[in-house]
Amino acid sequence: MFDNLINAWACAPWSCMQALLNAMKRSQPFMVLKVDFSDESAVPFWRVQNDFETVLKPVGTHDFEQNGDLCRLKMEQLWKFCYPQCRSSLLRSKRNWPQPLYIPRSLRSALCGIYFASCFLEHTWRFALPAVIAVMHHTLLPVAVVSFVSQLVIFAAGPWVGALMDSMPRVHAFKCLCVVETLSMLTSAGVTIYALNGAAPMASTATVLFLQPWFLVLVVASAVEQLAGLGAGIAFERDWVILLAGANRRIGLANANAILRRVELVCEISGPFIFGIRLSRFDPKLCVKWAVVVMIATLPVLELYLIDSTDRLSKGTLQRPKDANPGYKTKGSTADTHHEEAAEGGLQAVIRGWKQYLAQPVLPASLAYVLLYFNAVLAPGGLMTTYLTQQGVNASLVGLFGGLCALVGFAATFLSATMISKFGVSKAGAASLIFQALVLAIAVTVYLSNPIGPQASLILFLFLAVISRLGYWAYDMVDAQIFQTAIPATQANLVGTIEVSLASLAELVMLVVAIVANDVKYFGGLAALSMASGVGAAWIFWHWLANPTDDLRRLFPHDPHFDDSDEARQLALQKLIPSSF
Repeated sequence: MFDNLINAWACAPWSCMQALLNAMKRSQPFMVLKVDFSDESAVPFWRVQNDFETVLKPVGTHDFEQNGDLCRLKMEQLWKFCYPQCRSSLLRSKRNWPQPLYIPRSLRSALCGIYFASCFLEHTWRFALPAVIAVMHHTLLPVAVVSFVSQLVIFAAGPWVGALMDSMPRVHAFKCLCVVETLSMLTSAGVTIYALNGAAPMASTATVLFLQPWFLVLVVASAVEQLAGLGAGIAFERDWVILLAGANRRIGLANANAILRRVELVCEISGPFIFGIRLSRFDPKLCVKWAVVVMIATLPVLELYLIDSTDRLSKGTLQRPKDANPGYKTKGSTADTHHEEAAEGGLQAVIRGWKQYLAQPVLPASLAYVLLYFNAVLAPGGLMTTYLTQQGVNASLVGLFGGLCALVGFAATFLSATMISKFGVSKAGAASLIFQALVLAIAVTVYLSNPIGPQASLILFLFLAVISRLGYWAYDMVDAQIFQTAIPATQANLVGTIEVSLASLAELVMLVVAIVANDVKYFGGLAALSMASGVGAAWIFWHWLANPTDDLRRLFPHDPHFDDSDEARQLALQKLIPSSF
Protein backbone atom coordinates (compact mmCIF):
# COMPACT_ATOMS: atom_id res chain seq x y z
CA MET A 1 0.00 0.00 0.00
CA PHE A 2 2.76 2.43 0.93
CA ASP A 3 4.74 1.51 -2.19
CA ASN A 4 1.78 2.53 -4.31
CA LEU A 5 1.75 5.88 -2.54
CA ILE A 6 5.47 6.40 -3.14
CA ASN A 7 5.16 5.41 -6.81
CA ALA A 8 2.29 7.83 -7.35
CA TRP A 9 4.29 10.63 -5.74
CA ALA A 10 7.44 9.84 -7.71
CA CYS A 11 5.57 10.05 -11.02
CA ALA A 12 4.41 13.61 -10.34
CA PRO A 13 6.39 16.12 -12.44
CA TRP A 14 8.62 18.57 -10.61
CA SER A 15 6.79 21.54 -12.09
CA CYS A 16 3.53 20.44 -10.49
CA MET A 17 5.00 20.80 -6.97
CA GLN A 18 7.02 23.97 -7.49
CA ALA A 19 4.61 26.07 -5.42
CA LEU A 20 4.79 23.58 -2.57
CA LEU A 21 8.60 23.62 -2.62
CA ASN A 22 8.68 27.42 -2.59
CA ALA A 23 6.55 27.42 0.54
CA MET A 24 9.00 25.01 2.17
CA LYS A 25 11.97 27.23 1.28
CA ARG A 26 10.29 30.23 2.92
CA SER A 27 9.73 28.11 6.06
CA GLN A 28 6.11 29.22 6.22
CA PRO A 29 3.27 27.05 7.42
CA PHE A 30 1.33 25.51 4.60
CA MET A 31 -1.63 23.21 4.27
CA VAL A 32 -1.33 19.86 2.48
CA LEU A 33 -4.85 18.94 1.50
CA LYS A 34 -4.76 16.20 -1.09
CA VAL A 35 -3.19 15.18 -4.37
CA ASP A 36 -5.84 15.32 -7.04
CA PHE A 37 -5.58 13.15 -10.17
CA SER A 38 -9.11 13.71 -11.41
CA ASP A 39 -8.33 16.68 -13.65
CA GLU A 40 -8.39 15.87 -17.34
CA SER A 41 -5.09 17.58 -17.99
CA ALA A 42 -3.58 14.21 -17.05
CA VAL A 43 -1.09 15.99 -14.76
CA PRO A 44 -1.37 15.45 -10.98
CA PHE A 45 -1.21 18.60 -8.89
CA TRP A 46 -1.77 19.88 -5.36
CA ARG A 47 -5.27 21.32 -5.06
CA VAL A 48 -6.36 23.54 -2.17
CA GLN A 49 -9.75 22.60 -0.76
CA ASN A 50 -11.58 23.98 2.24
CA ASP A 51 -12.71 20.66 3.65
CA PHE A 52 -9.28 19.98 5.24
CA GLU A 53 -8.20 22.11 8.16
CA THR A 54 -4.92 20.55 9.34
CA VAL A 55 -1.95 22.93 9.18
CA LEU A 56 1.34 21.05 8.88
CA LYS A 57 4.83 22.06 9.80
CA PRO A 58 6.99 22.94 6.77
CA VAL A 59 9.29 20.24 5.43
CA GLY A 60 12.88 21.28 4.94
CA THR A 61 14.31 21.49 1.45
CA HIS A 62 16.81 18.76 2.34
CA ASP A 63 13.92 16.32 2.32
CA PHE A 64 13.68 16.73 -1.46
CA GLU A 65 16.08 15.54 -4.10
CA GLN A 66 15.59 16.47 -7.75
CA ASN A 67 16.29 13.74 -10.30
CA GLY A 68 15.64 14.94 -13.86
CA ASP A 69 12.07 16.19 -13.90
CA LEU A 70 10.97 14.06 -10.95
CA CYS A 71 10.70 15.15 -7.35
CA ARG A 72 10.97 12.47 -4.67
CA LEU A 73 10.11 12.98 -1.04
CA LYS A 74 11.71 10.90 1.66
CA MET A 75 9.56 8.07 2.85
CA GLU A 76 9.45 9.30 6.44
CA GLN A 77 8.32 12.81 5.56
CA LEU A 78 5.77 11.58 3.05
CA TRP A 79 4.28 9.20 5.58
CA LYS A 80 4.30 11.81 8.34
CA PHE A 81 2.81 14.77 6.52
CA CYS A 82 0.92 13.56 3.45
CA TYR A 83 -0.30 10.04 4.05
CA PRO A 84 -3.21 10.82 6.43
CA GLN A 85 -4.79 13.25 3.97
CA CYS A 86 -4.18 11.71 0.55
CA ARG A 87 -3.91 7.95 1.20
CA SER A 88 -7.40 7.09 0.01
CA SER A 89 -7.35 9.57 -2.87
CA LEU A 90 -4.00 8.34 -4.18
CA LEU A 91 -4.81 4.65 -3.93
CA ARG A 92 -8.18 5.18 -5.55
CA SER A 93 -6.80 7.30 -8.39
CA LYS A 94 -3.67 5.21 -9.05
CA ARG A 95 -5.67 2.48 -10.76
CA ASN A 96 -7.30 4.88 -13.25
CA TRP A 97 -4.48 7.40 -13.50
CA PRO A 98 -4.63 8.85 -17.05
CA GLN A 99 -1.44 8.78 -19.09
CA PRO A 100 0.32 12.13 -19.57
CA LEU A 101 -0.59 14.04 -22.71
CA TYR A 102 2.52 13.85 -24.88
CA ILE A 103 2.63 14.51 -28.60
CA PRO A 104 6.15 14.08 -30.04
CA ARG A 105 7.69 17.24 -31.41
CA SER A 106 7.99 15.78 -34.90
CA LEU A 107 4.30 14.87 -34.98
CA ARG A 108 3.35 18.25 -33.56
CA SER A 109 5.45 20.01 -36.23
CA ALA A 110 3.84 17.97 -38.99
CA LEU A 111 0.35 18.83 -37.75
CA CYS A 112 1.10 22.54 -37.56
CA GLY A 113 2.77 22.37 -40.98
CA ILE A 114 -0.32 20.85 -42.58
CA TYR A 115 -2.58 23.44 -41.02
CA PHE A 116 -0.28 26.33 -41.91
CA ALA A 117 0.04 25.26 -45.56
CA SER A 118 -3.71 24.83 -45.93
CA CYS A 119 -4.63 28.09 -44.18
CA PHE A 120 -1.95 30.12 -45.97
CA LEU A 121 -3.18 29.10 -49.42
CA GLU A 122 -6.80 29.56 -48.43
CA HIS A 123 -6.49 33.04 -46.94
CA THR A 124 -4.11 34.26 -49.64
CA TRP A 125 -6.37 33.23 -52.51
CA ARG A 126 -9.57 34.43 -50.86
CA PHE A 127 -7.95 37.85 -50.62
CA ALA A 128 -6.38 37.73 -54.08
CA LEU A 129 -9.48 36.80 -56.07
CA PRO A 130 -11.68 39.77 -54.97
CA ALA A 131 -8.74 42.17 -55.28
CA VAL A 132 -8.02 41.10 -58.87
CA ILE A 133 -11.70 41.09 -59.87
CA ALA A 134 -12.07 44.61 -58.49
CA VAL A 135 -9.38 45.75 -60.92
CA MET A 136 -11.44 44.43 -63.85
CA HIS A 137 -14.90 45.61 -62.78
CA HIS A 138 -16.00 48.77 -60.98
CA THR A 139 -18.98 47.48 -58.96
CA LEU A 140 -19.49 45.09 -56.07
CA LEU A 141 -21.58 42.77 -58.25
CA PRO A 142 -19.01 40.14 -59.39
CA VAL A 143 -17.55 39.59 -55.92
CA ALA A 144 -21.01 39.56 -54.33
CA VAL A 145 -22.25 36.93 -56.79
CA VAL A 146 -19.21 34.69 -56.27
CA SER A 147 -19.52 34.94 -52.48
CA PHE A 148 -23.28 34.40 -52.58
CA VAL A 149 -23.05 31.17 -54.59
CA SER A 150 -20.22 29.89 -52.37
CA GLN A 151 -22.19 30.49 -49.17
CA LEU A 152 -25.30 28.94 -50.71
CA VAL A 153 -23.35 25.79 -51.61
CA ILE A 154 -21.89 25.59 -48.11
CA PHE A 155 -25.34 25.97 -46.54
CA ALA A 156 -26.88 23.28 -48.77
CA ALA A 157 -24.06 20.78 -49.32
CA GLY A 158 -21.95 21.11 -46.18
CA PRO A 159 -23.71 18.32 -44.21
CA TRP A 160 -23.43 15.95 -47.15
CA VAL A 161 -19.68 16.53 -47.36
CA GLY A 162 -19.42 15.65 -43.67
CA ALA A 163 -21.43 12.47 -44.19
CA LEU A 164 -19.19 11.47 -47.11
CA MET A 165 -16.07 12.04 -45.02
CA ASP A 166 -17.48 9.89 -42.22
CA SER A 167 -17.76 6.98 -44.67
CA MET A 168 -14.14 7.28 -45.89
CA PRO A 169 -10.77 6.63 -44.17
CA ARG A 170 -9.41 9.77 -42.54
CA VAL A 171 -6.13 10.14 -44.41
CA HIS A 172 -7.57 9.41 -47.85
CA ALA A 173 -10.51 11.75 -47.27
CA PHE A 174 -8.22 14.59 -46.17
CA LYS A 175 -5.93 14.08 -49.17
CA CYS A 176 -8.89 14.15 -51.53
CA LEU A 177 -10.14 17.39 -50.01
CA CYS A 178 -6.70 19.01 -50.31
CA VAL A 179 -6.41 17.97 -53.96
CA VAL A 180 -9.92 19.19 -54.79
CA GLU A 181 -9.33 22.50 -53.03
CA THR A 182 -6.03 23.12 -54.84
CA LEU A 183 -7.44 22.14 -58.24
CA SER A 184 -10.36 24.50 -57.68
CA MET A 185 -7.96 27.34 -56.86
CA LEU A 186 -5.95 26.60 -59.99
CA THR A 187 -9.13 26.64 -62.07
CA SER A 188 -10.14 30.00 -60.62
CA ALA A 189 -6.66 31.37 -61.25
CA GLY A 190 -6.70 30.08 -64.83
CA VAL A 191 -9.97 31.77 -65.78
CA THR A 192 -8.85 34.95 -64.01
CA ILE A 193 -5.67 35.05 -66.08
CA TYR A 194 -7.80 34.40 -69.16
CA ALA A 195 -9.95 37.42 -68.34
CA LEU A 196 -6.93 39.61 -67.55
CA ASN A 197 -5.42 38.83 -70.94
CA GLY A 198 -8.34 40.67 -72.53
CA ALA A 199 -9.82 37.61 -74.21
CA ALA A 200 -13.00 38.03 -72.16
CA PRO A 201 -13.61 41.65 -71.13
CA MET A 202 -15.90 42.30 -68.21
CA ALA A 203 -19.54 42.93 -69.10
CA SER A 204 -21.25 46.19 -68.32
CA THR A 205 -24.55 44.60 -67.26
CA ALA A 206 -25.36 41.76 -64.90
CA THR A 207 -27.15 39.68 -67.54
CA VAL A 208 -24.20 39.67 -69.91
CA LEU A 209 -21.80 39.00 -67.06
CA PHE A 210 -23.70 35.93 -65.83
CA LEU A 211 -23.74 34.42 -69.33
CA GLN A 212 -19.99 34.63 -69.88
CA PRO A 213 -18.46 31.13 -69.67
CA TRP A 214 -15.32 32.22 -67.85
CA PHE A 215 -17.35 33.86 -65.07
CA LEU A 216 -19.59 30.80 -64.67
CA VAL A 217 -16.49 28.62 -64.32
CA LEU A 218 -15.10 31.06 -61.76
CA VAL A 219 -18.29 30.92 -59.69
CA VAL A 220 -18.41 27.11 -59.69
CA ALA A 221 -14.69 26.73 -58.93
CA SER A 222 -14.87 29.20 -56.04
CA ALA A 223 -17.86 27.39 -54.53
CA VAL A 224 -16.12 24.00 -54.75
CA GLU A 225 -12.92 25.47 -53.28
CA GLN A 226 -14.69 26.90 -50.24
CA LEU A 227 -16.71 23.72 -49.72
CA ALA A 228 -13.56 21.57 -49.84
CA GLY A 229 -11.76 23.99 -47.52
CA LEU A 230 -14.61 23.80 -45.03
CA GLY A 231 -14.53 20.00 -45.09
CA ALA A 232 -10.76 19.90 -44.60
CA GLY A 233 -10.96 22.32 -41.68
CA ILE A 234 -13.68 20.32 -39.95
CA ALA A 235 -11.78 17.06 -40.48
CA PHE A 236 -8.61 18.52 -39.01
CA GLU A 237 -10.13 20.41 -36.07
CA ARG A 238 -12.99 18.07 -35.13
CA ASP A 239 -11.42 14.66 -35.84
CA TRP A 240 -7.63 14.57 -36.23
CA VAL A 241 -6.74 16.78 -33.28
CA ILE A 242 -9.23 15.05 -30.98
CA LEU A 243 -7.91 11.63 -31.98
CA LEU A 244 -4.24 12.54 -31.48
CA ALA A 245 -4.61 14.67 -28.34
CA GLY A 246 -7.14 12.42 -26.59
CA ALA A 247 -10.90 12.70 -26.58
CA ASN A 248 -11.17 12.80 -22.76
CA ARG A 249 -8.51 15.48 -22.13
CA ARG A 250 -10.30 18.78 -22.40
CA ILE A 251 -7.34 20.90 -21.28
CA GLY A 252 -5.07 19.29 -23.86
CA LEU A 253 -7.69 19.82 -26.55
CA ALA A 254 -8.17 23.45 -25.53
CA ASN A 255 -4.42 23.89 -25.76
CA ALA A 256 -4.29 22.36 -29.25
CA ASN A 257 -7.25 24.45 -30.41
CA ALA A 258 -5.57 27.64 -29.17
CA ILE A 259 -2.43 26.86 -31.15
CA LEU A 260 -4.43 26.11 -34.30
CA ARG A 261 -6.37 29.37 -33.91
CA ARG A 262 -3.12 31.32 -33.71
CA VAL A 263 -1.67 29.51 -36.73
CA GLU A 264 -4.77 30.45 -38.70
CA LEU A 265 -4.55 34.09 -37.63
CA VAL A 266 -0.87 34.23 -38.59
CA CYS A 267 -1.83 32.98 -42.06
CA GLU A 268 -4.64 35.52 -42.22
CA ILE A 269 -2.10 38.25 -41.49
CA SER A 270 0.79 37.13 -43.68
CA GLY A 271 -0.98 35.82 -46.79
CA PRO A 272 -3.06 38.90 -47.72
CA PHE A 273 -0.25 41.27 -46.75
CA ILE A 274 2.32 39.54 -48.97
CA PHE A 275 -0.05 39.35 -51.93
CA GLY A 276 -1.16 42.96 -51.39
CA ILE A 277 2.45 44.19 -51.53
CA ARG A 278 3.08 42.30 -54.78
CA LEU A 279 -0.20 43.52 -56.28
CA SER A 280 0.77 47.13 -55.55
CA ARG A 281 4.12 46.74 -57.33
CA PHE A 282 3.45 44.32 -60.19
CA ASP A 283 0.83 43.61 -62.80
CA PRO A 284 -2.24 41.68 -61.50
CA LYS A 285 -1.71 38.93 -64.07
CA LEU A 286 1.86 38.37 -62.84
CA CYS A 287 0.64 38.22 -59.24
CA VAL A 288 -1.95 35.57 -60.09
CA LYS A 289 0.73 33.53 -61.88
CA TRP A 290 2.89 33.78 -58.75
CA ALA A 291 -0.03 32.44 -56.71
CA VAL A 292 -0.39 29.54 -59.16
CA VAL A 293 3.26 28.59 -58.68
CA VAL A 294 2.81 28.62 -54.90
CA MET A 295 -0.29 26.40 -55.17
CA ILE A 296 1.45 23.86 -57.40
CA ALA A 297 4.51 23.73 -55.14
CA THR A 298 2.59 23.58 -51.88
CA LEU A 299 0.29 20.67 -52.67
CA PRO A 300 2.85 17.85 -53.14
CA VAL A 301 5.77 19.30 -51.21
CA LEU A 302 4.03 20.42 -48.04
CA GLU A 303 0.49 19.13 -47.72
CA LEU A 304 0.67 15.58 -49.13
CA TYR A 305 4.16 14.95 -47.73
CA LEU A 306 3.21 16.24 -44.29
CA ILE A 307 -0.03 14.25 -44.33
CA ASP A 308 1.94 11.05 -44.95
CA SER A 309 4.47 12.05 -42.28
CA THR A 310 1.70 12.65 -39.75
CA ASP A 311 0.13 9.30 -40.57
CA ARG A 312 3.48 7.58 -40.15
CA LEU A 313 4.42 9.37 -36.93
CA SER A 314 1.02 8.70 -35.38
CA LYS A 315 1.81 4.97 -35.64
CA GLY A 316 -1.57 3.96 -37.02
CA THR A 317 -3.72 6.20 -34.84
CA LEU A 318 -5.23 7.95 -37.86
CA GLN A 319 -5.95 4.57 -39.47
CA ARG A 320 -8.10 3.53 -36.52
CA PRO A 321 -11.69 2.69 -37.56
CA LYS A 322 -14.10 5.42 -36.58
CA ASP A 323 -16.32 3.00 -34.71
CA ALA A 324 -13.31 2.28 -32.49
CA ASN A 325 -13.07 5.89 -31.38
CA PRO A 326 -14.74 6.27 -28.01
CA GLY A 327 -15.81 9.77 -28.91
CA TYR A 328 -18.14 8.39 -31.58
CA LYS A 329 -19.90 6.00 -29.26
CA THR A 330 -22.48 7.94 -27.36
CA LYS A 331 -25.71 7.12 -25.72
CA GLY A 332 -28.44 6.59 -28.27
CA SER A 333 -26.01 6.88 -31.20
CA THR A 334 -23.96 3.89 -32.26
CA ALA A 335 -21.38 3.56 -34.98
CA ASP A 336 -23.85 1.72 -37.19
CA THR A 337 -26.27 4.63 -36.87
CA HIS A 338 -23.59 7.08 -38.00
CA HIS A 339 -22.67 4.97 -41.02
CA GLU A 340 -26.35 4.58 -41.90
CA GLU A 341 -26.85 8.35 -41.77
CA ALA A 342 -23.76 8.86 -43.91
CA ALA A 343 -25.05 6.40 -46.48
CA GLU A 344 -28.36 8.26 -46.65
CA GLY A 345 -26.57 11.52 -47.39
CA GLY A 346 -26.80 12.99 -43.91
CA LEU A 347 -30.44 14.12 -44.28
CA GLN A 348 -31.54 12.52 -41.01
CA ALA A 349 -28.59 14.07 -39.21
CA VAL A 350 -29.48 17.52 -40.55
CA ILE A 351 -33.13 17.27 -39.47
CA ARG A 352 -32.19 15.97 -36.04
CA GLY A 353 -29.52 18.65 -35.72
CA TRP A 354 -31.98 21.48 -36.41
CA LYS A 355 -34.38 20.12 -33.78
CA GLN A 356 -31.62 19.83 -31.20
CA TYR A 357 -30.25 23.26 -32.06
CA LEU A 358 -33.59 25.01 -31.61
CA ALA A 359 -34.16 23.20 -28.29
CA GLN A 360 -30.88 24.33 -26.70
CA PRO A 361 -31.16 26.59 -23.62
CA VAL A 362 -28.22 28.65 -24.95
CA LEU A 363 -29.97 29.37 -28.26
CA PRO A 364 -29.96 33.19 -27.75
CA ALA A 365 -26.17 33.17 -27.36
CA SER A 366 -25.86 31.26 -30.63
CA LEU A 367 -28.30 33.58 -32.40
CA ALA A 368 -26.22 36.55 -31.27
CA TYR A 369 -23.17 34.86 -32.77
CA VAL A 370 -25.03 34.23 -36.03
CA LEU A 371 -26.12 37.88 -36.19
CA LEU A 372 -22.46 38.90 -36.24
CA TYR A 373 -22.19 37.22 -39.65
CA PHE A 374 -24.54 39.85 -41.04
CA ASN A 375 -21.54 42.14 -40.54
CA ALA A 376 -20.11 41.05 -43.89
CA VAL A 377 -19.42 44.60 -45.05
CA LEU A 378 -17.41 45.97 -42.11
CA ALA A 379 -15.34 42.78 -41.79
CA PRO A 380 -12.21 41.93 -43.80
CA GLY A 381 -13.65 40.14 -46.80
CA GLY A 382 -14.44 40.36 -50.46
CA LEU A 383 -16.87 43.29 -50.21
CA MET A 384 -14.54 45.46 -48.15
CA THR A 385 -11.58 44.55 -50.38
CA THR A 386 -13.53 45.47 -53.50
CA TYR A 387 -14.72 48.77 -52.03
CA LEU A 388 -11.25 49.86 -50.91
CA THR A 389 -9.71 48.90 -54.24
CA GLN A 390 -12.30 50.91 -56.15
CA GLN A 391 -11.69 53.87 -53.84
CA GLY A 392 -8.08 53.92 -55.02
CA VAL A 393 -6.56 52.59 -51.80
CA ASN A 394 -3.14 51.02 -52.34
CA ALA A 395 -3.27 47.22 -52.48
CA SER A 396 -0.63 46.89 -49.77
CA LEU A 397 -2.78 49.01 -47.45
CA VAL A 398 -5.78 46.84 -48.24
CA GLY A 399 -3.75 43.79 -47.28
CA LEU A 400 -2.55 45.61 -44.17
CA PHE A 401 -6.18 46.18 -43.16
CA GLY A 402 -6.89 42.44 -43.25
CA GLY A 403 -3.66 41.71 -41.44
CA LEU A 404 -4.41 44.19 -38.66
CA CYS A 405 -7.86 42.67 -38.21
CA ALA A 406 -6.24 39.27 -37.76
CA LEU A 407 -3.62 40.72 -35.41
CA VAL A 408 -6.37 42.16 -33.23
CA GLY A 409 -8.00 38.73 -33.21
CA PHE A 410 -4.68 37.22 -32.14
CA ALA A 411 -4.54 39.64 -29.20
CA ALA A 412 -8.16 38.85 -28.33
CA THR A 413 -7.27 35.19 -27.72
CA PHE A 414 -5.18 36.36 -24.76
CA LEU A 415 -7.42 39.23 -23.61
CA SER A 416 -10.53 37.09 -23.40
CA ALA A 417 -9.02 35.08 -20.53
CA THR A 418 -8.78 38.24 -18.43
CA MET A 419 -12.36 39.15 -19.30
CA ILE A 420 -13.60 35.73 -18.24
CA SER A 421 -11.68 36.01 -14.96
CA LYS A 422 -13.12 39.45 -14.18
CA PHE A 423 -16.68 39.23 -15.49
CA GLY A 424 -17.41 35.53 -16.02
CA VAL A 425 -18.41 33.91 -19.30
CA SER A 426 -21.83 35.55 -19.58
CA LYS A 427 -20.84 39.11 -18.70
CA ALA A 428 -17.68 38.83 -20.80
CA GLY A 429 -19.85 37.98 -23.79
CA ALA A 430 -22.11 40.96 -23.13
CA ALA A 431 -19.13 43.28 -22.73
CA SER A 432 -17.61 42.03 -25.99
CA LEU A 433 -20.80 42.54 -27.97
CA ILE A 434 -21.52 45.97 -26.49
CA PHE A 435 -17.95 47.08 -27.22
CA GLN A 436 -18.20 45.94 -30.82
CA ALA A 437 -21.59 47.59 -31.32
CA LEU A 438 -20.38 50.93 -29.93
CA VAL A 439 -17.22 50.96 -32.05
CA LEU A 440 -19.13 50.02 -35.20
CA ALA A 441 -21.69 52.75 -34.52
CA ILE A 442 -18.90 55.33 -34.25
CA ALA A 443 -17.26 53.98 -37.42
CA VAL A 444 -20.44 54.23 -39.48
CA THR A 445 -21.11 57.72 -38.13
CA VAL A 446 -17.62 58.81 -39.18
CA TYR A 447 -18.08 57.32 -42.65
CA LEU A 448 -21.48 58.90 -43.27
CA SER A 449 -20.73 62.34 -41.80
CA ASN A 450 -17.18 62.66 -43.20
CA PRO A 451 -16.15 65.14 -40.46
CA ILE A 452 -12.40 65.46 -41.15
CA GLY A 453 -12.12 65.15 -44.91
CA PRO A 454 -12.51 62.16 -47.24
CA GLN A 455 -9.06 60.64 -46.84
CA ALA A 456 -8.75 61.12 -43.08
CA SER A 457 -12.33 59.97 -42.49
CA LEU A 458 -11.69 56.80 -44.49
CA ILE A 459 -8.57 56.03 -42.47
CA LEU A 460 -10.41 56.62 -39.18
CA PHE A 461 -13.28 54.47 -40.43
CA LEU A 462 -10.90 51.59 -41.22
CA PHE A 463 -9.13 52.01 -37.87
CA LEU A 464 -12.43 51.72 -35.99
CA ALA A 465 -13.40 48.68 -38.07
CA VAL A 466 -10.12 47.04 -37.04
CA ILE A 467 -10.68 47.84 -33.35
CA SER A 468 -14.20 46.39 -33.51
CA ARG A 469 -12.72 42.99 -34.35
CA LEU A 470 -11.47 42.83 -30.77
CA GLY A 471 -15.04 42.46 -29.56
CA TYR A 472 -15.88 39.99 -32.32
CA TRP A 473 -13.01 37.62 -31.56
CA ALA A 474 -13.56 37.89 -27.82
CA TYR A 475 -17.20 36.88 -28.24
CA ASP A 476 -16.14 34.14 -30.64
CA MET A 477 -14.22 32.51 -27.79
CA VAL A 478 -17.07 33.16 -25.35
CA ASP A 479 -19.54 31.47 -27.70
CA ALA A 480 -17.21 28.48 -28.01
CA GLN A 481 -16.91 28.30 -24.21
CA ILE A 482 -20.70 28.42 -23.81
CA PHE A 483 -21.23 25.66 -26.36
CA GLN A 484 -18.52 23.48 -24.82
CA THR A 485 -20.20 23.84 -21.43
CA ALA A 486 -23.86 23.57 -22.41
CA ILE A 487 -24.03 21.22 -25.41
CA PRO A 488 -23.88 17.49 -24.58
CA ALA A 489 -21.05 15.52 -26.15
CA THR A 490 -23.56 13.48 -28.13
CA GLN A 491 -24.80 16.65 -29.87
CA ALA A 492 -21.69 18.84 -30.04
CA ASN A 493 -20.62 18.24 -33.64
CA LEU A 494 -24.13 18.18 -35.09
CA VAL A 495 -25.34 21.32 -33.32
CA GLY A 496 -22.08 23.09 -34.15
CA THR A 497 -22.54 22.26 -37.84
CA ILE A 498 -26.04 23.70 -37.79
CA GLU A 499 -24.69 26.91 -36.25
CA VAL A 500 -22.14 27.21 -39.08
CA SER A 501 -24.89 26.63 -41.66
CA LEU A 502 -27.05 29.32 -40.08
CA ALA A 503 -24.08 31.70 -40.09
CA SER A 504 -23.64 31.00 -43.82
CA LEU A 505 -27.31 31.84 -44.31
CA ALA A 506 -26.74 35.17 -42.55
CA GLU A 507 -23.91 35.97 -44.94
CA LEU A 508 -26.16 35.00 -47.84
CA VAL A 509 -28.73 37.60 -46.81
CA MET A 510 -26.14 40.37 -46.71
CA LEU A 511 -24.70 39.27 -50.04
CA VAL A 512 -28.18 39.42 -51.59
CA VAL A 513 -28.47 42.98 -50.33
CA ALA A 514 -25.01 43.74 -51.75
CA ILE A 515 -26.01 42.29 -55.13
CA VAL A 516 -29.12 44.48 -55.24
CA ALA A 517 -27.20 47.59 -54.09
CA ASN A 518 -24.02 46.83 -56.05
CA ASP A 519 -23.05 50.44 -56.72
CA VAL A 520 -20.27 51.82 -54.53
CA LYS A 521 -22.42 54.80 -53.55
CA TYR A 522 -24.64 52.45 -51.51
CA PHE A 523 -21.72 51.24 -49.38
CA GLY A 524 -22.73 53.54 -46.52
CA GLY A 525 -26.17 51.93 -46.31
CA LEU A 526 -24.63 48.45 -46.32
CA ALA A 527 -22.28 49.52 -43.52
CA ALA A 528 -25.25 50.81 -41.50
CA LEU A 529 -27.02 47.46 -41.89
CA SER A 530 -23.90 45.65 -40.71
CA MET A 531 -23.69 47.94 -37.69
CA ALA A 532 -27.36 47.27 -36.91
CA SER A 533 -26.67 43.52 -36.83
CA GLY A 534 -23.99 44.09 -34.19
CA VAL A 535 -26.40 46.16 -32.10
CA GLY A 536 -29.05 43.45 -32.44
CA ALA A 537 -26.61 40.77 -31.32
CA ALA A 538 -25.72 42.79 -28.22
CA TRP A 539 -29.40 43.33 -27.38
CA ILE A 540 -30.30 39.63 -27.76
CA PHE A 541 -27.43 38.50 -25.57
CA TRP A 542 -28.07 41.15 -22.90
CA HIS A 543 -31.79 40.31 -22.78
CA TRP A 544 -30.90 36.62 -22.38
CA LEU A 545 -28.41 37.47 -19.65
CA ALA A 546 -30.87 39.69 -17.79
CA ASN A 547 -33.47 36.91 -17.60
CA PRO A 548 -31.61 33.80 -16.42
CA THR A 549 -33.49 30.53 -16.25
CA ASP A 550 -33.05 27.48 -14.08
CA ASP A 551 -31.40 25.71 -17.01
CA LEU A 552 -28.77 28.43 -17.20
CA ARG A 553 -28.09 28.24 -13.47
CA ARG A 554 -27.70 24.49 -13.84
CA LEU A 555 -25.40 24.79 -16.85
CA PHE A 556 -23.27 27.63 -15.42
CA PRO A 557 -23.24 27.12 -11.65
CA HIS A 558 -19.82 28.76 -11.25
CA ASP A 559 -20.39 31.77 -13.50
CA PRO A 560 -20.04 35.03 -11.50
CA HIS A 561 -23.34 36.19 -13.02
CA PHE A 562 -24.99 33.61 -10.77
CA ASP A 563 -22.18 33.19 -8.22
CA ASP A 564 -19.95 36.16 -7.41
CA SER A 565 -17.44 34.19 -5.34
CA ASP A 566 -13.74 34.20 -6.20
CA GLU A 567 -13.85 30.42 -6.56
CA ALA A 568 -16.32 30.74 -9.43
CA ARG A 569 -14.09 33.18 -11.29
CA GLN A 570 -11.04 30.99 -10.80
CA LEU A 571 -12.88 27.92 -12.08
CA ALA A 572 -14.03 29.79 -15.18
CA LEU A 573 -10.48 30.98 -15.78
CA GLN A 574 -9.07 27.45 -15.44
CA LYS A 575 -11.52 26.19 -18.06
CA LEU A 576 -10.47 28.83 -20.58
CA ILE A 577 -6.70 29.21 -20.25
CA PRO A 578 -4.89 26.30 -21.97
CA SER A 579 -1.53 25.03 -20.83
CA SER A 580 1.42 24.50 -23.19
CA PHE A 581 0.74 22.19 -26.15
